[in-house]
Amino acid sequence: MSTIRPVILTVEDDPGLRAMLVMMLELHGYAAVEADCREAALARLDDTPQIRVVLLDLGLPPLPNETSEGIATLCAIQHASLPVKVIVLTGQDQDAAALAAVREGAFDFLPKPVAAPAILMAVQRALLFVQKEGELSQQGVTRIALTAQVGDGLKAVRTDAEEKLVRQVLKDTGFNVYQSAKRLGVRRENIYYFMKKFGITRDD
Repeated sequence: MSTIRPVILTVEDDPGLRAMLVMMLELHGYAAVEADCREAALARLDDTPQIRVVLLDLGLPPLPNETSEGIATLCAIQHASLPVKVIVLTGQDQDAAALAAVREGAFDFLPKPVAAPAILMAVQRALLFVQKEGELSQQGVTRIALTAQVGDGLKAVRTDAEEKLVRQVLKDTGFNVYQSAKRLGVRRENIYYFMKKFGITRDD
């Protein structure tokens, strides 16, 4: 019996980095396809229904130095209700965008530069969620029940991503609440809320 390789879509406008990501995925047994902008990504998703994970860079043309196009691409994928998980790749100074991406439905986020093992681990986690969703569907679980059962798991992943981001920003700013709030694009009260929610202390 032949084994169908999972298909991973890499959305990255830097041709060199995109080629490296595709090569890395293929070397580890994945089928990889690529796109360099929102339109190309959506076209790939449309003509390749086997795609299950999307690696999405937030800095895409026509505004490669901003994150708005990447967020718009994420929203378009979410609105299409496709059976895919989106892993967002963010630059070092894009903390607020990373948080926004998680809130818009990104499965996980990885700060650039990111090592290959971290990417592969995130892809494996995303594929596991896709697989479990598929198994529930095959068992005849209704769409409403599926959303209820899987929703808690996805929420947990997003919460974990938020916690990682908040902890990293607090660490980078030396636990300066004002600077952390500024970098994340939230109010200082939100930082205190996150610290209480995740049990974060200066001793951490």
